[in-house]
Amino acid sequence: MQAEIGTAAGIIWKALDAQGELSLPQLKNSLKMKAPLFDWAVGWLAREGEIIITKDKRTFRVCLKTRAASATDAP
Repeated sequence: MQAEIGTAAGIIWKALDAQGELSLPQLKNSLKMKAPLFDWAVGWLAREGEIIITKDKRTFRVCLKTRAASATDAP
């Protein structure tokens, strides 16, 4: 099961790298990934410090930590 979660986390990471910041529902729908695998993979990435999750009104947005850092470094 860990291998499946790791694979799903890799897919999510690549999607965020390509598309930038997304809401969790947008990300889940774009990947057509089912719960609980999606949730576990997002948790894995959060635990590893790869993503930043922020509250946005009634949902949550997620982005790669590296993208967020490069956005704040821009002049």
